[in-house]
Amino acid sequence: MMKFTKTMMLAALAGSLIPHVSLAQDSKNQGYLVDMYGNNIVTSPTTALCWRTSDWTPARAVEACDPVEQKTEVAVPKVVAAAPPPSPSPPPQKPATPPVPAPVKAAPQNISFSADALFNFDQSVLRPEGQALLDDFARKLSGAQYDAILVVGHTDRLGSDAYNQKLSEGRANAVKEYLVGKAIPANRITATGKGKTQPVTGLDDCKGVQSAKVIACLQPDRRVHVEVTGSKAVTMNPQ
Repeated sequence: MMKFTKTMMLAALAGSLIPHVSLAQDSKNQGYLVDMYGNNIVTSPTTALCWRTSDWTPARAVEACDPVEQKTEVAVPKVVAAAPPPSPSPPPQKPATPPVPAPVKAAPQNISFSADALFNFDQSVLRPEGQALLDDFARKLSGAQYDAILVVGHTDRLGSDAYNQKLSEGRANAVKEYLVGKAIPANRITATGKGKTQPVTGLDDCKGVQSAKVIACLQPDRRVHVEVTGSKAVTMNPQ
């Protein structure tokens, strides 16, 4: 009783000596020094200071005396990943220029050489004049597009069939060998002889026995015919 009385007296004395501002307080939840009536908390008039008693607990804290510290959340800035820079656009491509077709020369398709221009009479050895004619022909084939060359020898009606057949074949082979020597592939050249089976002159032409006049009349029959197949001009793209 004496301790309680002494506490009450100190409270009354503090209330009379210190100017104060009273705060309402529930008498059942006292934790601060109150006025003599036991209803108001005694506070300092300048600093709003309250005096805790031995009954004070955090659960009895009053906001005016003990402001509740509110935890301030520090906003953490969100790190937004920077978008990758756009890929550089590829340079505009120029439209492809179509290749210019390289002209290909057309090979002569059919040529008939006079046997008298190529060979001496009754011979199968090329004359220099005949070689010159074949040189020109080989130049025309250079760079031309063709598949095959057929060389056919013909004779006049003078002499036997067997003799003329052999002579026509010998002349055709002589032409083939010469062209092969001019870099024309041998596998593209076929040589054959027809003898006197395909004359140009008629039955009523060049009548008489063998003579210079008859030989001259039968000259169209003595020939070497060259046929080039697959010689249509084509275009090739340059490599």
